[in-house]
Amino acid sequence: MGSTSTQIAAMRGMGFYEPFHQISSWGHAYRDDGSLNIGPSTIVQVDAGLDNKTEHVSQESMEPSRSDQEAHKPADKIQRRLAQNREAARKSRLRKKAYVQQLESSRLKLAQLEQELERARHQGAYIGGSASDSSHLGFSGTGNPGIAAFEMEYGHWVEEQLKQVSELRNALQARITDIELRILVENGLNHYNNLFRMKTDAAKADVFYLISGKWRTSVERFFLWIGGFRPSELLNVLMSQLEPLTDQQLADVCNLRQSSQQAEDALTQGIDKLQQTLSQSIAADVMGDGGYGDKMADELEGFVNQADHLRQQTLHHMSRILTIRQAARGLLALGEYFHRLRTLSSLWAARPCEPA
Repeated sequence: MGSTSTQIAAMRGMGFYEPFHQISSWGHAYRDDGSLNIGPSTIVQVDAGLDNKTEHVSQESMEPSRSDQEAHKPADKIQRRLAQNREAARKSRLRKKAYVQQLESSRLKLAQLEQELERARHQGAYIGGSASDSSHLGFSGTGNPGIAAFEMEYGHWVEEQLKQVSELRNALQARITDIELRILVENGLNHYNNLFRMKTDAAKADVFYLISGKWRTSVERFFLWIGGFRPSELLNVLMSQLEPLTDQQLADVCNLRQSSQQAEDALTQGIDKLQQTLSQSIAADVMGDGGYGDKMADELEGFVNQADHLRQQTLHHMSRILTIRQAARGLLALGEYFHRLRTLSSLWAARPCEPA
């Protein structure tokens, strides 16, 4: 008996006793004649046991589904991150494509410019640009190679500006993304940077030609200030096209206008003093062999470069104050403004002359 009890205890510890116990208890469910001895209490006990097992199984079957849901959570985050990376890569490809197209366009224009300039040097006269260019731009037909190159470049610059104005207008109407719009704005600012670079080279070739404004139309020359537009007046033109502005933007624009006017006043005073000195030198006939005249031309070239630098800085400061869409609207308004001035010049030149 002792060994039997020990064996039963061991079987209970190993989990084997309960089935045997159930089998022994099921033996009492039979009558002596071999028929089942099933009562209500027995059915209830069996059903309760089955219910407990079913509940246990159902709980176990539910556990994997919860773990699956937990496993899907990081997978969803990964999918969203991959989608964001794909979108960023797509936008990066668009920017790179636009940049490559701009470089290719610039390369082709440079090659064309070099060919036309080479023909002009061989013939000794300016032949670049189309008839439409010379009809509305104030080209002088000078024999100075540096000025001839500038006039030709400026003619192409005007044509490119018209294209960029059209692109900005279409982009604003189509409501493209800010990233794509930023590319157009940067292209527009770089286009004006190219104009200032061209003017720097032209000032070295003949600063008096550049400051006279002969390369601009007659109506544009009416607003000329040291070889270009006055930055503070330009801000007045743009302000009406950029409303509404925030209070901070209004304060920044007012500060920019004030600083631009102060710089303009300083440059204007310097130009006036230089003009007075030059006039007195000519009257006193102290120009000598031209050395003093070259010095005066160098000083005038410095004033032109400072004025262009002020124009360039005003444009870039204004673009930083504005949102990307406001900056696009500003460049569009600026391009349309200059186009209207050139159109007005063409209409003025084509007006019928009254008989004397």
